[in-house]
Amino acid sequence: MELPESGIDLSPTLIVEDNGPMQQRLRRLLTDLIGADAQITAVDSIAAAKAQLGENATSMALIDIGLPDGNGIDLIAWLHVHHPQVTTVVISAWGHEDTVLAALRAGAIGYLLKEREDIELSLALQSIRRGGAPIDPTIARGILALLQLPTEPATTVASGTVVATARPPDHALSDRESEILKLVARGYSNRDIAELTTLSRFTIEGYTKSIYRKLAVRSRTAAVFEAKALGLLH
Repeated sequence: MELPESGIDLSPTLIVEDNGPMQQRLRRLLTDLIGADAQITAVDSIAAAKAQLGENATSMALIDIGLPDGNGIDLIAWLHVHHPQVTTVVISAWGHEDTVLAALRAGAIGYLLKEREDIELSLALQSIRRGGAPIDPTIARGILALLQLPTEPATTVASGTVVATARPPDHALSDRESEILKLVARGYSNRDIAELTTLSRFTIEGYTKSIYRKLAVRSRTAAVFEAKALGLLH
């Protein structure tokens, strides 16, 4: 089965999940989507995942949050540093907004809930394969509601006086970066943005990396959430 242009190859896939039936469920969903030749490995701990990643090529990792030897978010952050080519997606029973945002900031491009029906998880995996970044709808609504809450301006105490603290200038985006970020928020891929702006894909990737650095994030989804929280998207 050929990979759609600008999409993500789902094989080889590493499943990091300590529940046996859930491992089998994810393996079955991936096999149904990719085909009988899908390369799927399942491990039950962070240590086993790191060992597997050190020995075999991996395109995507489906990672649970609560693992016997640690937090899956730590594994995602480690992957971002040591294996940045691996697409990481959370599959968990935990859906608290703080946990979701932490996973996205660590580098995950999607966050799925185990409680969903097979058809829902299958559609999410298909979205990833096409280059999407799926967030469970319930989680997405919760995060959007959180970002829409009024926030008090940051303050600091100087000479006994409370004064407003401006957002660090490193967070300021250029006009071009703002334009690209808005297109990212609308779901366009780097290739789509390159065509819309008549810039090269490499140039767009350079701008995207600059946006990540300024917003202190590691993924497109996290960049959009952070930008909304900072009021950079209108």
